[in-house]
Amino acid sequence: MSEHTTTPTVPSTVEILEVLPADLDSPDAWAIHGTVLLERAIALDDLGDTDLALDAATTRATLLDPYRRMRRFVAVADGSRTPESVVGRGMVAFPQVGNAHIAEVYVGVHPERRGRGIGAALWDRVTAVARDAGRRVVHTDGMAGTEPPPGPGALEAPTGSGRFPADHPTARFLLARGLRLEQIARHSVLDLPVPADHLARLHDDALAAAGDAYRVHVWHDEIPAAWVDDVAALETRMSTDAPSGALDVEEDPWDADRVRSAEQQFHERGQRYLMAAAEHVASGRLAGFSMVAYPVDGEGPVFQEDTLVLREHRGHRLGMLVKSAVARALPEVAPRARRVHTWNAEENAPMLAINVALGFRPAGVAAEWEGSL
Repeated sequence: MSEHTTTPTVPSTVEILEVLPADLDSPDAWAIHGTVLLERAIALDDLGDTDLALDAATTRATLLDPYRRMRRFVAVADGSRTPESVVGRGMVAFPQVGNAHIAEVYVGVHPERRGRGIGAALWDRVTAVARDAGRRVVHTDGMAGTEPPPGPGALEAPTGSGRFPADHPTARFLLARGLRLEQIARHSVLDLPVPADHLARLHDDALAAAGDAYRVHVWHDEIPAAWVDDVAALETRMSTDAPSGALDVEEDPWDADRVRSAEQQFHERGQRYLMAAAEHVASGRLAGFSMVAYPVDGEGPVFQEDTLVLREHRGHRLGMLVKSAVARALPEVAPRARRVHTWNAEENAPMLAINVALGFRPAGVAAEWEGSL
């Protein structure tokens, strides 16, 4: 832990300190544990549950990713150095390969401490760090538990799909700082277990549509060496083929080393993963994939990671094929899991239709925002 005092704009009883990686059992890890307590309070207040709050292992692991360098800060009250003293947190992440012009910035304040300038002070700190790093574009997001109906109380996405509450604290905070709403993603939840006969029907129908041209592989925790380069190519195409509205984003290249690093990140976070991939038989190359991450102990929420079917292979129901393959395999490795969370751009109608067919239900919206530094 290294400590830095704040600018004079911070309330007099609050300091902003930088969080550095620490053994989670060390006394120096109090800020990480405090961040976890804060995240739970924010999630409970904003969304009604703590599924989306990061645990300590994940919070620490975010500081160790060589492909997305992150700096974390906490706001503490009354000069204390305990988990309970953390009243706000700020993060700034720097993509290291593609999109080196972007800083991803996030701030959050304990619900009981909002409206006192803590969020503004954290925002000023992390955006100053981003400018010092030479970044020129800032991205951030915000979650709301419900999507408002059309009308004066809703901010419409420029994509033409999705809305965010105009009076939401995140919207007011970001609009006041000159950021623009660029895209809305639907947050959806799948309750587990999904009836096996339902999944079997969906999977069999997708297999029939794919025919003999494709075959499915399912991998658990490690991608076989023969397929690592293909997975890297799919991850690269995620940055160009997935809908991104008018966000200022570029291709984000992956290679085999980055795939293996991502696998290590799952382990650092105390997670495991399942991946299903569709092989195009004639070429012997992967045409699509889908993966989920879940806690090592098999309890707690499951998170949908990337899903993609290459543009040149669409129209063969490969999205349903790989997603249903993952859903069918999940009970074998995480029988106590009860929910899967996913986010999809509201304009991505084909993927949303797949999720609805699987049984996902809407659980809120996430707004993607962009600004200049």
